[in-house]
Amino acid sequence: MRDLLAYLRKFQRFAGLQLYLNMVGMTVSSLLDGLGILMLLPMLSLIGLAGVMSNSYLEALVQPLRSLDAAVQLPAVLLIYLVLLISQASLSRYLGNRNIQLEQRFIRHIRNDVYRSLLEANWPFFLRTRKSDLTHVMTTELPRVSYGIFTFLQMVMSLLFTIVQIGIALWLSYKLTLLVLACGLLLAFINRKSFAASRSIGDEMTTLMKSYMAGMTEHFNGIKDIKSNMTERQHIDWFRALTLRMEHNVVRFSRIQSGSQFYYKLASGVFIALFVYVATAFFHAEGSMLLLIVILFSRLWPRFSQLQSSWEGLSQVVPACRTLRELQSKSEQAREFDAQNVSDLFVDINGDWRMKRGIECRDVSYQYDVQRTSYALRHIDLHIPTNSMTAIVGRSGAGKSTLIDLLIGLIEPQQGEIKVDGIPMRECAFQFRQSVSYVSQDPFLFHLSLRDNLCMGAPDATEEQLWEALRFSAADEFVRHLPDGLDTMLGDRGIRLSGGERQRIVLARAILRKPSVLILDEATSALDSENEAKIQVALERIRGSMTIIVIAHRLSTIRHADQVIVLENGGIVQRGSYNQLADASTGTFSQLLHHQEMAAADARKAAIG
Repeated sequence: MRDLLAYLRKFQRFAGLQLYLNMVGMTVSSLLDGLGILMLLPMLSLIGLAGVMSNSYLEALVQPLRSLDAAVQLPAVLLIYLVLLISQASLSRYLGNRNIQLEQRFIRHIRNDVYRSLLEANWPFFLRTRKSDLTHVMTTELPRVSYGIFTFLQMVMSLLFTIVQIGIALWLSYKLTLLVLACGLLLAFINRKSFAASRSIGDEMTTLMKSYMAGMTEHFNGIKDIKSNMTERQHIDWFRALTLRMEHNVVRFSRIQSGSQFYYKLASGVFIALFVYVATAFFHAEGSMLLLIVILFSRLWPRFSQLQSSWEGLSQVVPACRTLRELQSKSEQAREFDAQNVSDLFVDINGDWRMKRGIECRDVSYQYDVQRTSYALRHIDLHIPTNSMTAIVGRSGAGKSTLIDLLIGLIEPQQGEIKVDGIPMRECAFQFRQSVSYVSQDPFLFHLSLRDNLCMGAPDATEEQLWEALRFSAADEFVRHLPDGLDTMLGDRGIRLSGGERQRIVLARAILRKPSVLILDEATSALDSENEAKIQVALERIRGSMTIIVIAHRLSTIRHADQVIVLENGGIVQRGSYNQLADASTGTFSQLLHHQEMAAADARKAAIG
């Protein structure tokens, strides 16, 4: 219960005085309800269905009514009863609405807080965490925590109501009241195992929902492979088995709750019968008093049942609280930038920061799993001058993307140091990254209009600037032919565009930011030769105005690079200009170049044949 209590303490701090005012209001509502029940005795006495009241407090309560005319007494009692009833109902409705509003404000606060902590976590956090698990927490576990907060508020209301009603019952007859309380506590003790069972079911529900979300995400991300390879049946069978387990989980929890309700209802009948018998046979209770206490406890007993049900519900959401709390704790520990430093840097840079000297790597090594001896990169010494063009090439798995992640500060080396303008990257990563535009080999577009996707890079961009960026990326022509031009909806991940079109839109978005450093991670791999040539010409036009770092698969696209870095097995094996490396008779670069030239020749022969 530690995790649930942690969120309840957060809720207490968040609600502050309003929570205590609501609790006072609940207490007043319960008192009004109890007073309404107490008014039944004078009402019954006035119509001749109850004897003389022996309780001195009740007698004092109704004494003012006796001074009224006999014809007015009953209407006065009925009027008081109606006023109490309407007041209690109105107050109860008002407090219910306030509680819902308070609960939803708190959940909005938690939702925003968790989302903020996730987005501010560093890149290694996302490398370690399955994306579907993040979606699962935000869409499934967080609503369960919300339900837990709501259940807690309902339980507090029931508890206050129960305490007030018990107080009134003790005032009327403490002996009979203690008898009923003993019966209620006995039943709660008998049903105590349901709490542990509810928590176990909650643990299972968390695991099942995590598998459900992961499976759905992976299946629809890979739907093309599923359809192409005709593996629908295997995925359908997996899904059916999972949903069957989910069904059994919910049914088991429902049975626990319905069982508790059944035993409480059964016990209420038995205990009330026993209570009436003991009250009359041993305590010689007055009929009117006995009737009033029976009415009180017939209303009070369902509250015992509700408290039991609420406690079972809270036990069931404990695993959700633990999952949410653990995720937020991990993301906070992985926070990328200190909040105060980020605030100060925003004030300092104002969007005008430019790199002046360049980037330098000194004996940099990095490994993804520190438990292993293998390194993704080792002993990297590299200098990238400002406003130059640097190309990074190598076979698949050589460490090209890892080097880019290090150069833009997404990850930190375990050995060595990276500096920007002579400043260690860890001290200026936020400031530096504000000036970087990155275009990956797998371009991502949001399910928004083309205009909205472009403006994510530059929210204040004008129409003219948008078209200028599109012309740079050789995308203006096809955008003009889209049904709604810039306002065309692109679909999920930009699915309405081809791979090459998506790359050009993402490149335009990157250029809109007017970066100091432009990084192209095989950003033209999906383009045809004509459009690739257009982009090469555009890149030539901006050479010297910004630092360009290119990861290239097609070596023909980096002929004009100022320096070419060749990676092999995580280390730099060659460096120099394109012509210097191409003229070398041996080395990795010449091998890569030879293989590409042979592949191009074979392709030409196949086309002619």
